[in-house]
Amino acid sequence: MPTTSSSAATPEYRAAQRWNVVWVVPILALLIGGWMIYRSLSAQGPVAQVRFETADGIAAGKTEVRCRSVKVGVVKNVKLADDLKSVLIYLELDPDSGGLLRKGTCFWVVRPRVSTTDVSGLGTLLTGAYIELDPGPPNAESLTRFHGLETPPATNRNIPGRRLVLTAEQAGSLVAGSPIYYRGFEVGRIESRNLDLSGRRVTYDAFIREEFGSLVKVNTRFWNTSGVDISAGADGFKLRTPSLQAMFSGGATFGVPDGIAPGDSAIDGSTFTLFTNEDAANSSAFNPTMKFVLLFDQSVRGLAKSAPVEFRGIPVGRVADISFDYLQAAADDSRIPVLVELDPSLLRREAAEKISKPDEAFLAEAVKRGLRASLKTGSFLTGALFVDLDYYKDPLPAALSKVGDYPSIPTVASGLAQLTALLDKIQNLPMDDTMRKIGGAADTVADSRAALKEIQETAAEYKKLPKDLSKTLAALEKSVASVGPGGAMQGDMLRTLDELRASLRSLKAMTTAIDEKPNSILFGRDSSGNPIPKAPKAHR
Repeated sequence: MPTTSSSAATPEYRAAQRWNVVWVVPILALLIGGWMIYRSLSAQGPVAQVRFETADGIAAGKTEVRCRSVKVGVVKNVKLADDLKSVLIYLELDPDSGGLLRKGTCFWVVRPRVSTTDVSGLGTLLTGAYIELDPGPPNAESLTRFHGLETPPATNRNIPGRRLVLTAEQAGSLVAGSPIYYRGFEVGRIESRNLDLSGRRVTYDAFIREEFGSLVKVNTRFWNTSGVDISAGADGFKLRTPSLQAMFSGGATFGVPDGIAPGDSAIDGSTFTLFTNEDAANSSAFNPTMKFVLLFDQSVRGLAKSAPVEFRGIPVGRVADISFDYLQAAADDSRIPVLVELDPSLLRREAAEKISKPDEAFLAEAVKRGLRASLKTGSFLTGALFVDLDYYKDPLPAALSKVGDYPSIPTVASGLAQLTALLDKIQNLPMDDTMRKIGGAADTVADSRAALKEIQETAAEYKKLPKDLSKTLAALEKSVASVGPGGAMQGDMLRTLDELRASLRSLKAMTTAIDEKPNSILFGRDSSGNPIPKAPKAHR
């Protein structure tokens, strides 16, 4: 069989296929996943941590974060702090609301609150509690950790107005939310109350609405008007009753004292002293430039510090101190020293110009012309005394002296003091012995004449009594009559007490209803459940 030979097969080369339709599915899945991740990251807003004492009413994923009642975020998580004394609330804000997280931003929980000054958050009875956000200053640095407020501020920081700081020695009844009045009209509120441990004073953050901010001047005085103010002094009894709201929740008012210039408008952050009452605020404008000592040879019981010093009925000064320390150099002197301060600007303008400086020459001339000081009774009901300066006709010769470092004006006894001394002199007269001598046969004519002479001298003393004694007795009769059974003061006080009792009963009924059922403010009180009987049908 013949052998045949065959040639080797030649291989065929083709280009490899680089694209396969199978890769379409994973590529599409990768693109969709990347888009979803980007969408999730871009839709996620900034997260802030806020520390509260309790998480009452707050739920993760449900509780909203609002700014001026507009939703800007939601609570993402709620955790217990490591110290076990507070909770950490993590808030996730909308992406376009990240700028609200800055230094000065405040957070608080809005829930139903009932206090003596305000009723707020009642709408959350239906919608649930939410967290309110009050952004800080626009140019402040960004922050993500905050301490939440347990009580909401009285006014949001973004509301325009004048914000001031008031300082006082005692807190009184002023609380956050207490109103601030100007001439009886509410113009602002107390925002917060704090205790300054370093200065040992109470500080208040006050807010005055923008339209009334120009009323606060540099020389403005603030004073407390809380409760019923009853005081007694040289002017008698004073009874001040504020509005019903200020009586129970506290309140403050302000104004410029008479006699001083208002000055420029106060700027934000200005600090003012909060005085206890209106009298203390007005007396703060007192600027004494003269001081002198008065020596009284009578009891000063009823004369207190800050008692007025008057010149013919015009207040020109006040009592600064009553102490024997001013008589250290003269220990045998039994007179009572009283240090008096005088403000010449309270006198007439021409007189104030003459004594614009503490000049002893002016006092010496005034003493030569009869200037004397005396104690007079301002009110017979309280027994309070005041110092009266006046020029007397034909007084006993006296000159301006010096007591320690202060000049001393001579004093004269008041009408009541003279009457007391005269009665003591009459009581000490030997009337029984005189009458026995006159009636006895052994009495001599000389003894009778001496006794008659003593009686004549006593009668002359009666004629020398000052004319103001009769005026004093008339004022006493008038003051006593005003508080009698038919007096005007007693009637006013009885009416005031009746109104106060009625207000207290109404307030007690309202607080009892709120305590038993808080939502009665929205839905009203339930009926008693007793069916109302129907009228019988008419018989035909």
